[in-house]
Amino acid sequence: KILDESAVSIQNVKGTGVDGRITKADALAAIKNKIEARNNPSQTIDAAEIKTPFGRNERVEKMSRLRKTISERLVYSKNSTAMLTTFNEVDMTAINAIRAKYADTFKKKFEVNLGIMSFFSKAVCLSLEKFPSVNASIDEGNIIYHDYCDISIAVSTPKGLVVPVIRNAESLSLAEIEKKIKELVLKGRDGLLTMEEMTGGTFTISNGGVFGSLMSTPIINPPQT
Repeated sequence: KILDESAVSIQNVKGTGVDGRITKADALAAIKNKIEARNNPSQTIDAAEIKTPFGRNERVEKMSRLRKTISERLVYSKNSTAMLTTFNEVDMTAINAIRAKYADTFKKKFEVNLGIMSFFSKAVCLSLEKFPSVNASIDEGNIIYHDYCDISIAVSTPKGLVVPVIRNAESLSLAEIEKKIKELVLKGRDGLLTMEEMTGGTFTISNGGVFGSLMSTPIINPPQT
């Protein structure tokens, strides 16, 4: 995101992170170098970094099997589900106060941060238990009610957005949920998520706020409601 906003090509940045990953520091350094090059005409600016006005260049990349499968499922979902979007505003003052008060103690005791997603997950589980039809799925002419909450958490990875599942989230504590989210995020980052970990789920939580979104309308992940 940092590189895109400054029109710096990712191909021109050498990553210093694990397995050559580009870190935030790498991105900031690349932007600084570009600015310095512009201010100093004696320095050479990479031609790939210069955008030609009214350019018409195109680049073709073959889709990975994962991206192709995801795109097919999203199109299937849009064509086969009845979708409704509604927005509600919630006062998070009390939750933020709890996190501020217990953040350090929580991290020392459980070795994981007290994030916002565990609160969302617990709230969702309580709601699904109160309204089981929202936690149900349709199988031809039947409605299947689940007495458990398998919560899918949308995770951004180098290969795209994936939704690994936290099984029986209704029975987990905040700390257990945070640990599971961390485990799934790290696996997603390193490409170690299995199909079993990404299959199933009765309800998905997608936090578009981390990308700067004010509101989001994610596509339903069948057969979830």
